[in-house]
Amino acid sequence: MDKSDSAYKTIGEVAKILNLKSNDKGTLPTHIIRFWETQFKQIKPKILNSNRRYYDEKTINLLKKVKFLLKEQGMTINGVKKILNNEVSLKLDEIADKSIRTENLRNKLLQISIKLKDLKNGKKNTR
Repeated sequence: MDKSDSAYKTIGEVAKILNLKSNDKGTLPTHIIRFWETQFKQIKPKILNSNRRYYDEKTINLLKKVKFLLKEQGMTINGVKKILNNEVSLKLDEIADKSIRTENLRNKLLQISIKLKDLKNGKKNTR
């Protein structure tokens, strides 16, 4: 059963949403999100029992924007801070959302292409 989009998410769920790459041990790099919390005052998760972090939809969207600017646009932390403190950041929301959707579509098309090649080569459903 999936949580609704408006439900609070744990830091692990947010790492999956942001598509942060897992490390060699197979765990999600939640340390990246915790680091971003120290750098960007706008990222404020709810911290509840035993210091567990919970993120609402607004905070997740902000994290998507931070990831887009840092990872895809190659900006520095100081550059991202300037943008987040400026009204221009509202226009970037739309660009980041489109970029994330494009990446998801690209991944799905790649998966379909692999399956079609497998079928063409006579392989059974191996993935």
